[in-house]
Amino acid sequence: MKKQEGRMTLNGHNKHTKLARPSLGSFGRNEWAILGAPCTVIKLLADEVIKALAPDYKGAYADTTHADDVTNAPGRLGAGAVLEYTDQLQYSQLSYAAPLSPFQLRQHFSQADFVLVNGNHQQAKAQVLILDENKKASLQKRVSQLTNVELILVSDNINEVFDFIEEAVPNWRDIPVLKSDDLQGIVMFFKSKLIQNLPKINGLVLAGGKSQRMGFDKTAVKWHDKEQRYHVADMLRGFCNEVYISCRAEQQELVDKDYAVLPDTFTDLGPYGAILSAFRSEPDSAWLVVATDLPLLDETTIQHLVALRNPAAIATAYTSGFDGLPEPLITIWEPKSYPQLLAFLAQGYSCARKVLINSDTSLIPPANPDALTNVNTPDEHDRIKQLLHQKIASHD
Repeated sequence: MKKQEGRMTLNGHNKHTKLARPSLGSFGRNEWAILGAPCTVIKLLADEVIKALAPDYKGAYADTTHADDVTNAPGRLGAGAVLEYTDQLQYSQLSYAAPLSPFQLRQHFSQADFVLVNGNHQQAKAQVLILDENKKASLQKRVSQLTNVELILVSDNINEVFDFIEEAVPNWRDIPVLKSDDLQGIVMFFKSKLIQNLPKINGLVLAGGKSQRMGFDKTAVKWHDKEQRYHVADMLRGFCNEVYISCRAEQQELVDKDYAVLPDTFTDLGPYGAILSAFRSEPDSAWLVVATDLPLLDETTIQHLVALRNPAAIATAYTSGFDGLPEPLITIWEPKSYPQLLAFLAQGYSCARKVLINSDTSLIPPANPDALTNVNTPDEHDRIKQLLHQKIASHD
């Protein structure tokens, strides 16, 4: 017998599709449990760090109410409601009657760039350890939680690392050590970690359309001496870790072998399915998605978008010069947009623009609006072709 995903099978058959899972912990990608100090100290430190990083990063906090703070279930929950939503004007409040599963927690925290956790009550995949003589005995009880200590903070009453910490954290000498009241240094530690963990950008060239309005394959038009799908892919290479040409499964053999292909696994959803397929392949990467029907697109326009990327948003997109709405098909989609895209799909929507409009999207005006001109019909094709010929002639 073989054990597979918690299931025993007689023939070793995999009952579950093997998926690339995002590198999430208990709550999110970047999370630290702070432990070794009283809860009040941990909360105050979390407040200061979140406040200091707020201009650039979305912070979140996780804790547990003390037993002596517990009262009867609030509001309508006490009457038997399973969920209560309250618009508190300055913030929104959701109260659940049942405990949240790890899957639900990660869904709720998916928009946060980092999560600080009260390690006296919750665990996270990385830890910030506070050494305080007054909490030595309490810390020793939690030594099993020290699986990935990344920062050590020492109080004034500490002269040396506790013996049980040296044993539990054998690499403690390699871990940064700061005074517990060095707020600036602590904030810089978290900021440097977030910069270090910034998701890499992959490029995705959308070439899976059927070109029904054009009447012929618009991805193969040679606007710039080579087929447009390859021209766009070559432009993206200077800005991306890897570049893929997105297509339908039956189109894979038609793509030049010098270019990586990423076939749709979310079928019959158009560009929306292509974006989801990219995240399914690499859920921890950001994706610079570019359509092939933008013959006037240039490297300057791509460079401008990448330079103004805002990873705290779900996406960074240009606004359309036509209607002022987001341009979803020349957009940097952050990893946090993946659960958002899936959530919209679950409600029956497969419009990438609708996701951008109804989410925390960073919008920037294009430096050159003409670069976003798209071509979908033979008349548009002829007009842009003539325009390009005129530009070439003017440079000769």
